[in-house]
Amino acid sequence: MKRTMIAAAALFAATSFAHAADMGTYAEGDAAKGEKVFRKCKACHEVGEGAKNKVGPQLNGIVGRQIASVEDYKYGDDIKTKGEELGAWTEEHLFAYLYDPKDFVDGKSKMSLKLKKESDRNDVIAYLKSMSE
Repeated sequence: MKRTMIAAAALFAATSFAHAADMGTYAEGDAAKGEKVFRKCKACHEVGEGAKNKVGPQLNGIVGRQIASVEDYKYGDDIKTKGEELGAWTEEHLFAYLYDPKDFVDGKSKMSLKLKKESDRNDVIAYLKSMSE
């Protein structure tokens, strides 16, 4: 039993490390490039003056904003729980969320788009930050 627990812990650590390595790490991106990548997001999200909630919440001021806190938007329980756990959206949290939303919230996410390219995620975050200033 003890060997099984140790083996399971080692396997968990190895897969977690491998997942983190695949995901990359957050770095400053290019807002102009991020605007182009954000076109993929426009079906569900708005940003900028007059932005409204659509299928997803409006994203003005997302960096530094409490997770799952946009008024008049109905969030799922999993993202609300993650918000209680983590607090505000940081660049690092957004970087991980954009890689795999369902994995980030440990359950269900309304967002199905995944930005696997590290540069795309960095650029979109830079764009969102520029639109929030």
